[in-house]
Amino acid sequence: MESPIDILIVGAGVSGLTAALALHRQGFKSVVLESSNSMRASGFHLSFWTNAWKAFEEIGVADKLRQQHERIPEMMFASMVSGLPTSLTSLETKASNCNHEVRRVLRRDLLGALEKELPSGTIRYSSKVVSIEVSGYYKLVHLAAGTTLKAKVLIGCDGVNSVVAKWLGFKKPALDGRSEIKGSSYIDDGHGLGPNFQHFFGKGVSFGVMPGDDKCIYWFFTFTQSQKDGPIEEDRAKMKQFVLRNIGRVPEQIVSVIENTKLEDIEMYPLTFRPPLEILRGNISKDSVCVAGDAWHPMTPDVGQGGGSAVEDGITLAKCLAEALSMTQTDGSLSYQLDNEGYERIRIGLSNYAKERRWRNFGLAVSAYLMAIIVDSEGMVLNFLRDNVLASYLGNLFLKRADFDCGKLKICSNQAKPEAEGKN
Repeated sequence: MESPIDILIVGAGVSGLTAALALHRQGFKSVVLESSNSMRASGFHLSFWTNAWKAFEEIGVADKLRQQHERIPEMMFASMVSGLPTSLTSLETKASNCNHEVRRVLRRDLLGALEKELPSGTIRYSSKVVSIEVSGYYKLVHLAAGTTLKAKVLIGCDGVNSVVAKWLGFKKPALDGRSEIKGSSYIDDGHGLGPNFQHFFGKGVSFGVMPGDDKCIYWFFTFTQSQKDGPIEEDRAKMKQFVLRNIGRVPEQIVSVIENTKLEDIEMYPLTFRPPLEILRGNISKDSVCVAGDAWHPMTPDVGQGGGSAVEDGITLAKCLAEALSMTQTDGSLSYQLDNEGYERIRIGLSNYAKERRWRNFGLAVSAYLMAIIVDSEGMVLNFLRDNVLASYLGNLFLKRADFDCGKLKICSNQAKPEAEGKN
Protein backbone atom coordinates (compact mmCIF):
# COMPACT_ATOMS: atom_id res chain seq x y z
CA MET A 1 0.00 0.00 0.00
CA GLU A 2 1.35 3.44 -0.97
CA SER A 3 1.63 6.38 1.44
CA PRO A 4 -1.67 7.95 2.57
CA ILE A 5 -3.27 10.32 0.07
CA ASP A 6 -4.33 13.64 1.55
CA ILE A 7 -7.44 14.26 -0.58
CA LEU A 8 -8.82 11.48 -2.77
CA ILE A 9 -11.56 12.36 -5.26
CA VAL A 10 -13.54 9.57 -6.93
CA GLY A 11 -14.72 10.54 -10.41
CA ALA A 12 -13.14 12.77 -13.10
CA GLY A 13 -16.40 14.39 -14.13
CA VAL A 14 -17.53 18.01 -13.80
CA SER A 15 -17.75 18.18 -10.00
CA GLY A 16 -14.63 16.06 -9.41
CA LEU A 17 -12.30 18.02 -11.68
CA THR A 18 -13.74 21.36 -10.52
CA ALA A 19 -13.04 20.41 -6.90
CA ALA A 20 -9.53 19.22 -7.78
CA LEU A 21 -8.70 22.44 -9.64
CA ALA A 22 -10.21 24.66 -6.93
CA LEU A 23 -8.08 22.84 -4.34
CA HIS A 24 -5.02 23.22 -6.56
CA ARG A 25 -5.62 26.98 -6.91
CA GLN A 26 -5.55 27.18 -3.11
CA GLY A 27 -2.35 25.16 -2.80
CA PHE A 28 -3.76 21.72 -1.95
CA LYS A 29 -2.87 18.52 -3.76
CA SER A 30 -5.45 15.89 -4.59
CA VAL A 31 -5.64 12.63 -6.50
CA VAL A 32 -8.60 11.93 -8.80
CA LEU A 33 -9.63 8.37 -9.61
CA GLU A 34 -11.39 7.73 -12.93
CA SER A 35 -12.82 4.32 -13.80
CA SER A 36 -12.43 4.74 -17.59
CA ASN A 37 -9.04 4.37 -19.27
CA SER A 38 -8.97 7.94 -20.62
CA MET A 39 -10.85 11.22 -20.42
CA ARG A 40 -14.45 10.50 -21.30
CA ALA A 41 -15.13 12.11 -24.69
CA SER A 42 -18.78 11.05 -24.73
CA GLY A 43 -21.61 13.37 -23.78
CA PHE A 44 -23.35 16.29 -25.41
CA HIS A 45 -23.32 19.98 -24.61
CA LEU A 46 -24.16 21.15 -21.09
CA SER A 47 -26.00 24.38 -20.29
CA PHE A 48 -24.07 26.72 -18.03
CA TRP A 49 -25.77 29.79 -16.64
CA THR A 50 -24.53 32.87 -14.78
CA ASN A 51 -23.76 31.01 -11.56
CA ALA A 52 -21.44 28.58 -13.35
CA TRP A 53 -19.55 31.30 -15.20
CA LYS A 54 -18.79 33.05 -11.92
CA ALA A 55 -17.38 29.75 -10.67
CA PHE A 56 -15.36 29.18 -13.85
CA GLU A 57 -13.79 32.62 -13.37
CA GLU A 58 -12.69 31.60 -9.87
CA ILE A 59 -10.71 28.63 -11.19
CA GLY A 60 -9.38 30.42 -14.28
CA VAL A 61 -11.06 28.54 -17.15
CA ALA A 62 -13.91 30.92 -18.06
CA ASP A 63 -12.18 32.85 -20.83
CA LYS A 64 -10.93 29.76 -22.64
CA LEU A 65 -14.44 28.28 -22.62
CA ARG A 66 -15.98 31.57 -23.74
CA GLN A 67 -13.71 31.62 -26.78
CA GLN A 68 -15.03 28.20 -27.83
CA HIS A 69 -18.74 28.61 -27.14
CA GLU A 70 -21.10 31.41 -28.12
CA ARG A 71 -23.34 33.34 -25.78
CA ILE A 72 -27.09 32.70 -25.98
CA PRO A 73 -28.95 36.04 -25.87
CA GLU A 74 -32.61 35.02 -25.52
CA MET A 75 -34.90 32.15 -24.60
CA MET A 76 -38.22 31.68 -26.37
CA PHE A 77 -41.06 29.53 -25.08
CA ALA A 78 -43.61 28.38 -27.66
CA SER A 79 -46.62 26.07 -27.94
CA MET A 80 -46.33 22.83 -29.90
CA VAL A 81 -50.10 22.95 -30.41
CA SER A 82 -50.40 26.41 -31.96
CA GLY A 83 -46.81 26.85 -33.04
CA LEU A 84 -46.94 30.39 -31.60
CA PRO A 85 -44.45 31.92 -29.14
CA THR A 86 -45.75 32.41 -25.60
CA SER A 87 -42.85 34.39 -24.14
CA LEU A 88 -39.40 35.76 -24.93
CA THR A 89 -36.86 36.24 -22.12
CA SER A 90 -33.55 38.05 -22.41
CA LEU A 91 -30.64 36.01 -21.05
CA GLU A 92 -28.39 39.07 -20.78
CA THR A 93 -30.37 41.09 -18.24
CA LYS A 94 -28.93 42.42 -15.00
CA ALA A 95 -28.18 39.88 -12.28
CA SER A 96 -27.09 40.72 -8.72
CA ASN A 97 -23.47 41.68 -9.52
CA CYS A 98 -23.20 41.26 -13.29
CA ASN A 99 -25.23 40.61 -16.40
CA HIS A 100 -26.64 37.15 -16.92
CA GLU A 101 -24.62 34.84 -19.16
CA VAL A 102 -25.69 31.54 -20.75
CA ARG A 103 -23.68 29.29 -23.05
CA ARG A 104 -23.76 25.66 -24.15
CA VAL A 105 -20.41 23.97 -23.52
CA LEU A 106 -19.31 20.69 -25.04
CA ARG A 107 -18.64 18.33 -22.16
CA ARG A 108 -15.27 17.15 -23.48
CA ASP A 109 -14.12 20.77 -23.93
CA LEU A 110 -14.93 21.52 -20.30
CA LEU A 111 -13.24 18.41 -18.92
CA GLY A 112 -10.24 19.01 -21.16
CA ALA A 113 -9.91 22.62 -19.95
CA LEU A 114 -10.06 21.51 -16.31
CA GLU A 115 -7.59 18.66 -16.78
CA LYS A 116 -5.10 20.92 -18.57
CA GLU A 117 -4.90 23.22 -15.53
CA LEU A 118 -4.18 20.36 -13.09
CA PRO A 119 -0.68 19.13 -12.25
CA SER A 120 0.46 16.14 -14.29
CA GLY A 121 -0.50 12.86 -12.68
CA THR A 122 -3.46 14.23 -10.71
CA ILE A 123 -5.90 11.96 -12.55
CA ARG A 124 -5.40 8.20 -12.33
CA TYR A 125 -7.28 6.41 -15.07
CA SER A 126 -8.50 2.78 -15.04
CA SER A 127 -9.12 3.14 -11.31
CA LYS A 128 -12.58 1.78 -10.53
CA VAL A 129 -13.58 1.91 -6.85
CA VAL A 130 -15.40 -1.21 -5.65
CA SER A 131 -15.56 -0.78 -1.87
CA ILE A 132 -14.63 1.43 1.08
CA GLU A 133 -13.76 0.58 4.65
CA VAL A 134 -12.68 2.43 7.77
CA SER A 135 -9.20 2.10 9.25
CA GLY A 136 -8.87 4.40 12.24
CA TYR A 137 -8.78 7.99 10.99
CA TYR A 138 -8.31 6.83 7.40
CA LYS A 139 -10.53 5.41 4.67
CA LEU A 140 -9.30 2.38 2.73
CA VAL A 141 -10.45 2.57 -0.89
CA HIS A 142 -10.33 -0.76 -2.72
CA LEU A 143 -10.00 -0.75 -6.51
CA ALA A 144 -11.12 -3.35 -9.04
CA ALA A 145 -7.51 -3.98 -10.01
CA GLY A 146 -6.77 -5.19 -6.47
CA THR A 147 -5.03 -2.03 -5.27
CA THR A 148 -5.93 -0.40 -1.96
CA LEU A 149 -5.48 3.33 -1.34
CA LYS A 150 -5.42 5.01 2.06
CA ALA A 151 -7.08 8.45 2.17
CA LYS A 152 -7.28 11.23 4.76
CA VAL A 153 -10.21 12.86 2.92
CA LEU A 154 -12.52 10.98 0.52
CA ILE A 155 -14.79 12.88 -1.88
CA GLY A 156 -17.36 11.04 -3.99
CA CYS A 157 -17.98 12.67 -7.38
CA ASP A 158 -18.69 9.33 -9.05
CA GLY A 159 -22.10 10.01 -10.56
CA VAL A 160 -25.55 8.50 -10.16
CA ASN A 161 -24.18 5.02 -9.38
CA SER A 162 -21.81 6.38 -6.74
CA VAL A 163 -20.01 3.87 -4.52
CA VAL A 164 -19.27 6.67 -2.06
CA ALA A 165 -22.93 7.77 -1.87
CA LYS A 166 -23.95 4.17 -1.21
CA TRP A 167 -21.38 3.97 1.61
CA LEU A 168 -22.91 7.13 3.11
CA GLY A 169 -26.34 5.52 3.06
CA PHE A 170 -27.95 7.10 -0.01
CA LYS A 171 -30.43 5.03 -1.99
CA LYS A 172 -30.26 4.65 -5.75
CA PRO A 173 -31.69 7.69 -7.59
CA ALA A 174 -35.40 7.44 -8.40
CA LEU A 175 -36.82 7.17 -11.91
CA ASP A 176 -38.65 10.32 -12.94
CA GLY A 177 -41.04 8.41 -15.22
CA ARG A 178 -39.92 10.36 -18.27
CA SER A 179 -37.24 9.70 -20.85
CA GLU A 180 -35.18 12.08 -22.94
CA ILE A 181 -34.02 11.69 -26.51
CA LYS A 182 -31.28 14.12 -27.43
CA GLY A 183 -29.07 14.74 -30.39
CA SER A 184 -26.64 17.18 -31.93
CA SER A 185 -26.20 18.13 -35.54
CA TYR A 186 -23.27 19.80 -37.29
CA ILE A 187 -24.21 21.64 -40.48
CA ASP A 188 -21.31 22.87 -42.63
CA ASP A 189 -23.31 25.71 -44.17
CA GLY A 190 -24.71 26.81 -40.80
CA HIS A 191 -27.96 25.80 -39.14
CA GLY A 192 -29.59 29.20 -39.71
CA LEU A 193 -31.63 29.04 -36.51
CA GLY A 194 -29.97 31.99 -34.84
CA PRO A 195 -28.35 32.11 -31.41
CA ASN A 196 -31.47 31.79 -29.22
CA PHE A 197 -32.70 28.91 -27.05
CA GLN A 198 -36.11 27.79 -28.36
CA HIS A 199 -38.27 25.69 -26.03
CA PHE A 200 -41.55 24.16 -27.21
CA PHE A 201 -44.11 22.36 -25.02
CA GLY A 202 -47.55 20.80 -25.21
CA LYS A 203 -49.30 17.43 -25.43
CA GLY A 204 -47.37 16.19 -22.38
CA VAL A 205 -43.93 16.57 -23.96
CA SER A 206 -41.27 19.24 -24.27
CA PHE A 207 -38.79 19.89 -27.04
CA GLY A 208 -35.95 22.35 -27.33
CA VAL A 209 -33.14 23.46 -29.60
CA MET A 210 -30.07 25.38 -28.48
CA PRO A 211 -27.03 26.37 -30.56
CA GLY A 212 -23.47 25.54 -29.64
CA ASP A 213 -22.27 27.88 -32.36
CA ASP A 214 -23.49 28.89 -35.83
CA LYS A 215 -22.87 25.38 -37.22
CA CYS A 216 -23.60 23.09 -34.27
CA ILE A 217 -27.11 22.72 -32.89
CA TYR A 218 -28.24 20.65 -29.91
CA TRP A 219 -31.81 19.39 -29.45
CA PHE A 220 -33.73 17.41 -26.84
CA PHE A 221 -37.16 15.78 -26.56
CA THR A 222 -38.60 14.85 -23.15
CA PHE A 223 -41.62 12.57 -22.88
CA THR A 224 -43.38 9.89 -20.85
CA GLN A 225 -43.11 6.63 -22.71
CA SER A 226 -46.20 4.45 -23.02
CA GLN A 227 -46.69 0.86 -24.17
CA LYS A 228 -48.30 2.00 -27.41
CA ASP A 229 -45.03 3.69 -28.39
CA GLY A 230 -43.32 0.31 -28.48
CA PRO A 231 -39.64 -0.30 -27.69
CA ILE A 232 -37.50 2.42 -29.24
CA GLU A 233 -34.56 2.76 -26.84
CA GLU A 234 -32.40 0.22 -28.72
CA ASP A 235 -33.00 1.63 -32.20
CA ARG A 236 -31.76 5.13 -32.98
CA ALA A 237 -33.65 5.31 -36.26
CA LYS A 238 -36.88 4.69 -34.33
CA MET A 239 -35.88 7.36 -31.80
CA LYS A 240 -35.52 9.91 -34.57
CA GLN A 241 -38.85 9.00 -36.17
CA PHE A 242 -40.56 9.09 -32.79
CA VAL A 243 -39.36 12.66 -32.22
CA LEU A 244 -40.38 13.76 -35.71
CA ARG A 245 -43.89 12.33 -35.19
CA ASN A 246 -44.41 14.07 -31.87
CA ILE A 247 -42.83 17.53 -31.98
CA GLY A 248 -46.04 19.19 -33.16
CA ARG A 249 -46.06 22.52 -34.96
CA VAL A 250 -42.45 23.68 -34.98
CA PRO A 251 -40.67 25.56 -37.80
CA GLU A 252 -39.64 23.46 -40.80
CA GLN A 253 -36.05 24.58 -40.32
CA ILE A 254 -36.00 22.81 -36.95
CA VAL A 255 -37.60 19.69 -38.42
CA SER A 256 -34.84 19.66 -41.04
CA VAL A 257 -32.17 19.78 -38.33
CA ILE A 258 -33.59 16.64 -36.69
CA GLU A 259 -33.95 14.87 -40.04
CA ASN A 260 -30.29 15.58 -40.81
CA THR A 261 -28.99 14.44 -37.41
CA LYS A 262 -26.75 11.39 -37.79
CA LEU A 263 -27.96 8.30 -35.94
CA GLU A 264 -24.69 7.99 -34.02
CA ASP A 265 -25.35 11.47 -32.60
CA ILE A 266 -28.68 10.48 -31.03
CA GLU A 267 -29.15 8.86 -27.64
CA MET A 268 -31.96 8.15 -25.20
CA TYR A 269 -31.95 7.60 -21.46
CA PRO A 270 -34.45 7.57 -18.58
CA LEU A 271 -34.46 10.67 -16.39
CA THR A 272 -33.45 10.06 -12.79
CA PHE A 273 -33.42 12.31 -9.75
CA ARG A 274 -32.81 12.38 -6.05
CA PRO A 275 -36.06 13.24 -4.21
CA PRO A 276 -35.74 16.78 -2.77
CA LEU A 277 -36.30 15.63 0.82
CA GLU A 278 -33.48 13.11 0.49
CA ILE A 279 -31.20 15.89 -0.76
CA LEU A 280 -32.17 17.93 2.26
CA ARG A 281 -31.99 15.20 4.90
CA GLY A 282 -29.40 12.84 3.42
CA ASN A 283 -26.00 12.08 4.92
CA ILE A 284 -23.99 14.40 2.67
CA SER A 285 -20.86 14.14 4.80
CA LYS A 286 -19.72 11.76 7.49
CA ASP A 287 -16.40 12.22 9.27
CA SER A 288 -13.84 12.57 6.44
CA VAL A 289 -16.14 11.50 3.57
CA CYS A 290 -18.59 13.52 1.45
CA VAL A 291 -20.32 13.54 -1.93
CA ALA A 292 -20.85 16.18 -4.62
CA GLY A 293 -22.53 16.58 -8.00
CA ASP A 294 -24.67 13.74 -9.34
CA ALA A 295 -23.40 11.44 -6.62
CA TRP A 296 -25.40 13.57 -4.20
CA HIS A 297 -28.19 15.32 -6.12
CA PRO A 298 -28.91 14.01 -9.62
CA MET A 299 -31.72 16.19 -10.98
CA THR A 300 -33.82 16.36 -14.11
CA PRO A 301 -32.74 18.92 -16.74
CA ASP A 302 -35.85 21.09 -16.42
CA VAL A 303 -34.07 24.21 -15.05
CA GLY A 304 -30.72 23.55 -16.75
CA GLN A 305 -28.70 23.46 -13.52
CA GLY A 306 -27.32 19.91 -13.40
CA GLY A 307 -23.90 20.99 -14.62
CA GLY A 308 -23.95 24.36 -12.86
CA SER A 309 -24.79 22.87 -9.47
CA ALA A 310 -21.94 20.36 -9.87
CA VAL A 311 -19.51 23.22 -10.52
CA GLU A 312 -20.85 25.11 -7.49
CA ASP A 313 -20.38 21.99 -5.35
CA GLY A 314 -16.75 21.65 -6.43
CA ILE A 315 -15.92 25.29 -5.64
CA THR A 316 -17.73 25.33 -2.29
CA LEU A 317 -16.25 22.00 -1.20
CA ALA A 318 -12.71 23.15 -1.99
CA LYS A 319 -13.30 26.48 -0.25
CA CYS A 320 -14.67 24.93 2.96
CA LEU A 321 -12.01 22.23 3.06
CA ALA A 322 -9.19 24.74 2.51
CA GLU A 323 -10.54 27.00 5.26
CA ALA A 324 -10.55 24.06 7.68
CA LEU A 325 -7.10 22.87 6.61
CA SER A 326 -5.40 26.24 6.46
CA MET A 327 -2.04 24.84 7.70
CA THR A 328 -0.15 23.47 4.72
CA GLN A 329 3.40 22.57 3.85
CA THR A 330 5.22 24.33 1.05
CA ASP A 331 4.60 21.35 -1.21
CA GLY A 332 0.83 21.62 -0.75
CA SER A 333 0.32 18.55 1.42
CA LEU A 334 -1.50 18.61 4.74
CA SER A 335 0.94 19.69 7.45
CA TYR A 336 0.05 17.12 10.07
CA GLN A 337 -0.14 13.42 10.65
CA LEU A 338 -3.79 12.54 10.90
CA ASP A 339 -4.66 12.64 14.60
CA ASN A 340 -7.78 13.59 16.50
CA GLU A 341 -7.24 17.32 15.90
CA GLY A 342 -6.66 16.89 12.18
CA TYR A 343 -9.58 14.48 11.84
CA GLU A 344 -11.88 16.98 13.58
CA ARG A 345 -10.64 19.75 11.31
CA ILE A 346 -11.56 17.70 8.25
CA ARG A 347 -14.97 16.82 9.70
CA ILE A 348 -15.77 20.49 10.34
CA GLY A 349 -14.73 21.50 6.82
CA LEU A 350 -16.94 18.89 5.16
CA SER A 351 -19.79 19.66 7.54
CA ASN A 352 -19.59 23.35 6.60
CA TYR A 353 -19.72 22.37 2.92
CA ALA A 354 -22.85 20.29 3.52
CA LYS A 355 -24.55 23.14 5.39
CA GLU A 356 -23.73 25.66 2.68
CA ARG A 357 -24.92 23.49 -0.21
CA ARG A 358 -27.89 21.63 1.27
CA TRP A 359 -30.59 24.27 0.83
CA ARG A 360 -29.23 25.52 -2.49
CA ASN A 361 -29.42 22.06 -4.09
CA PHE A 362 -32.77 21.38 -2.43
CA GLY A 363 -34.14 24.56 -4.04
CA LEU A 364 -32.82 23.61 -7.47
CA ALA A 365 -34.33 20.12 -7.21
CA VAL A 366 -37.73 21.50 -6.18
CA SER A 367 -37.64 24.04 -9.04
CA ALA A 368 -36.84 21.29 -11.55
CA TYR A 369 -39.68 19.17 -10.17
CA LEU A 370 -42.23 22.01 -10.43
CA MET A 371 -41.00 23.01 -13.88
CA ALA A 372 -41.50 19.44 -15.12
CA ILE A 373 -45.10 19.43 -13.85
CA ILE A 374 -45.90 22.71 -15.59
CA VAL A 375 -44.07 22.14 -18.87
CA ASP A 376 -45.01 18.49 -19.47
CA SER A 377 -48.63 18.74 -18.34
CA GLU A 378 -51.43 17.34 -20.50
CA GLY A 379 -54.23 18.90 -18.42
CA MET A 380 -56.35 21.57 -20.13
CA VAL A 381 -56.37 23.97 -17.18
CA LEU A 382 -52.63 23.82 -16.51
CA ASN A 383 -51.90 24.02 -20.24
CA PHE A 384 -53.99 27.19 -20.48
CA LEU A 385 -52.26 28.73 -17.47
CA ARG A 386 -48.82 27.75 -18.79
CA ASP A 387 -49.40 29.25 -22.25
CA ASN A 388 -51.24 32.39 -21.16
CA VAL A 389 -50.26 33.23 -17.58
CA LEU A 390 -47.09 31.38 -16.49
CA ALA A 391 -45.00 31.67 -19.67
CA SER A 392 -43.02 34.73 -18.60
CA TYR A 393 -42.69 33.30 -15.07
CA LEU A 394 -40.97 30.18 -16.46
CA GLY A 395 -38.27 32.22 -18.19
CA ASN A 396 -37.68 34.30 -15.08
CA LEU A 397 -37.43 31.12 -12.97
CA PHE A 398 -34.39 30.04 -15.01
CA LEU A 399 -32.75 33.42 -14.37
CA LYS A 400 -33.66 33.48 -10.69
CA ARG A 401 -32.02 30.09 -10.10
CA ALA A 402 -28.93 31.23 -12.05
CA ASP A 403 -28.50 34.43 -10.01
CA PHE A 404 -26.19 32.86 -7.44
CA ASP A 405 -22.56 33.22 -6.40
CA CYS A 406 -20.92 30.28 -4.62
CA GLY A 407 -18.13 32.47 -3.24
CA LYS A 408 -14.45 33.25 -3.61
CA LEU A 409 -11.38 31.07 -3.26
CA LYS A 410 -8.23 32.13 -1.46
CA ILE A 411 -5.92 31.80 -4.45
CA CYS A 412 -2.26 31.08 -3.68
CA SER A 413 0.24 33.63 -4.98
CA ASN A 414 1.71 31.07 -7.39
CA GLN A 415 -1.78 30.19 -8.68
CA ALA A 416 -2.90 33.56 -10.05
CA LYS A 417 -5.90 33.27 -12.32
CA PRO A 418 -5.51 34.19 -16.01
CA GLU A 419 -6.44 37.79 -16.79
CA ALA A 420 -9.96 38.28 -18.09
CA GLU A 421 -10.19 38.70 -21.85
CA GLY A 422 -13.82 39.81 -21.98
CA LYS A 423 -17.13 37.98 -21.89
CA ASN A 424 -18.36 38.35 -25.46
